[in-house]
Amino acid sequence: MASSPDALVVLGAGSWGTALAMHLAKKHQTVFLWGRNAEHIASIIQTNYNSRYLSGLSLSNNIIPTTDLNLVANRASKFVIAVPSHAFSSTLVTLKNEIPLSDKTLYFCCGTKGIDSTNGEFLHEIFRQIMGQSPLYGVLSGPSFANEIVAQLPAALTLASAKIQIANQFASWFRTHPIRIYTTTDLVGVQLGGAIKNIVAIAAGISDGLQLGVNARSALITRGLAEMVRIGIALGGQIETFMGLAGIGDIVLTCTDNQSRNRRLGIGLGEGRSLPEVLKEINQEAEGINSARALFDKSIALRIELPITEQIYRILFEGTNPMTAVQNLLDREPQPEN
Repeated sequence: MASSPDALVVLGAGSWGTALAMHLAKKHQTVFLWGRNAEHIASIIQTNYNSRYLSGLSLSNNIIPTTDLNLVANRASKFVIAVPSHAFSSTLVTLKNEIPLSDKTLYFCCGTKGIDSTNGEFLHEIFRQIMGQSPLYGVLSGPSFANEIVAQLPAALTLASAKIQIANQFASWFRTHPIRIYTTTDLVGVQLGGAIKNIVAIAAGISDGLQLGVNARSALITRGLAEMVRIGIALGGQIETFMGLAGIGDIVLTCTDNQSRNRRLGIGLGEGRSLPEVLKEINQEAEGINSARALFDKSIALRIELPITEQIYRILFEGTNPMTAVQNLLDREPQPEN
């Protein structure tokens, strides 16, 4: 089939991928929604609902659900990546093998939040290793719940790319009522914000699960932001990013509302339930788990203190009791705030 200049592909048919597809379908006549689970995609095609992730919301007629990567690789040159971070590499490797040889420019906008848990690499670094330097690449992040995007409630997001002109090209895909898109060249900062905010959300959830009060939650949010800034600047991020939508904006959202899977994960752990039990109940990805491992490993390598991240890592991977982790944070040596 010939490619369509308007066709756009969303890779990942979970809640976030479906929400982005619904938003993009308001502006694009053809939006492919790709997923690897044939049974899931067949259900969407049959019912016109993504009942597993966004029940009760009918899909736009402009959306074409599919499991056929060869189809979308031949029909489109614009891709939005919304698969979980652990599936990021494998999805791109498979897609690359399906993309026909051509001199057309390919565009990839990443809506996946997280860092590779096996080696701590940023997703844009993994993208370049797999896809090379030719495709244009951007990252979309910021405070946004899938249900509210689909419900067409107002939101503001950040779009990052290496050059501001390219960031504006990607932003034009999403700029339609009622979402406002800001642009930046800070790829590192935007990605870090999207990863660390999930760790802090787990911490805030644990605090609330332990019924430690809103003072404790506010302290965790504030000190979590300090950790974001500390490691973010060391890795080349910009302070303005961490003080913006992709930083404090996303932290506040995910730490204070139970639509956040990572916050709900923390609440369950704080209430004394096991990690497998809580994950089974949530039944979706909680990116903060892999991010906690990746960021803790990075902090050790860089010799940067991330005490909240460390305690979340120890709860998730070493079985530290949540109340013990709280006490570990409170017992740290006094030090200046900055």
